[in-house]
Amino acid sequence: MLVALGGNVLIATAKFAAFVLSGSTAMLTEAIHSVVDSVNQLLLLAGEARSRKPADAGHPLGYGMEAYFWSFVVALMVLLLGGVASLYQGVRHIIHPGPIGAPWISLAVLAIAAVFEGLSFSAGYKEFKRMVRGRGTPLWSFIRLSKDPSLYASLLEDSAALIGLVLAAMGVLGASILRVAWADGAASVGIGLIMTAVAAVLANETRSLIAGEAVSSPVLALLRGVLHQERRVVRTIEIATLHLGPRAILVVLTVEFRADLTVDDVGGAIRDITSAMRTADQRIASVYVRLGEQPAAA
Repeated sequence: MLVALGGNVLIATAKFAAFVLSGSTAMLTEAIHSVVDSVNQLLLLAGEARSRKPADAGHPLGYGMEAYFWSFVVALMVLLLGGVASLYQGVRHIIHPGPIGAPWISLAVLAIAAVFEGLSFSAGYKEFKRMVRGRGTPLWSFIRLSKDPSLYASLLEDSAALIGLVLAAMGVLGASILRVAWADGAASVGIGLIMTAVAAVLANETRSLIAGEAVSSPVLALLRGVLHQERRVVRTIEIATLHLGPRAILVVLTVEFRADLTVDDVGGAIRDITSAMRTADQRIASVYVRLGEQPAAA
């Protein structure tokens, strides 16, 4: 991510230079987009670092939700503001269009940026394919199910960046070559709409995680499978789960054990269940077991 951050800073600088030379609003919008991406990565790095802090007396279950908080900040305060700024610049330029100079400089910068963004998207997409492991999960479903905002935020931002580069190139070509005066401003509006849409998706997905989201259906099936194989458990009454962060899951079980078990037997069963669940998914951080009520004798 640090390499990507450095690349975004360099790209943003080149885009600002191209804007100064050409006067293209689409280039200014793309420069804002790259600055937004750079700030995003800084905030996500901060959230990642804070989420890895060890548990303490004030946070006995750890700091994992810091990652969700900073991702929410990225969505609301950075992407949304960047999108609004881009929309403003685009509308202003549509109403008061200006000439564009040196279009080939802008196009060259956009082409270089496309290479960098394409490489970044390719790396994120490969990680996505590795995580779904050939299950045929569509990208949108993965974004909805994923509990790691840093991954799906990068995929969304890189996708938006590539589309934005195409729109910016169309705006520059339309205004400079085809002499369509409003094309540059329209491209800026399109980029702003894309950034705003990404902000909305990120905000909604991260809001759900902050509010206390349960594990996905495949993970829940693994947990049920562990309990099904445990012969000392007569009945599973409830499995409550909560994501404490991208790498930490809290599991609360309400189960009924066999009536012939001793206290030591129950303790051993709980330890075995905890170990088996952590083997099934290494993100299981804590398992709490509540004993279900035994049915009354007839």
